[in-house]
Amino acid sequence: MLARGKFSTRRKALLGLVLVLLGVVAWLHFTGSAATRGLERKQMDWNNDGQVTMGEMLQSFYAVTVEVTHEGPRECRAYSWRGSTETLRVDCRTTMQPAAPKP
Repeated sequence: MLARGKFSTRRKALLGLVLVLLGVVAWLHFTGSAATRGLERKQMDWNNDGQVTMGEMLQSFYAVTVEVTHEGPRECRAYSWRGSTETLRVDCRTTMQPAAPKP
């Protein structure tokens, strides 16, 4: 019979930390956080001054939300402050769908 090793306190703490971090990322994605929507750093210029600061990058986690809408091949992302109807920016792009296979 094989003896199973027990988790040490350090491993339990690490597992707990990883589970908490996964929970936070899942909550951010569920609530529409801009940071979990595939933004590049240069797109996080919320005050339109041409420079992205560390504060603006952190705002993409807790203060800015994204609403994605699809109208045919057009996909629009509306960025707004969390809890507000004020829109910061709307980015739209046309996406091409792969052709349907011929029978």
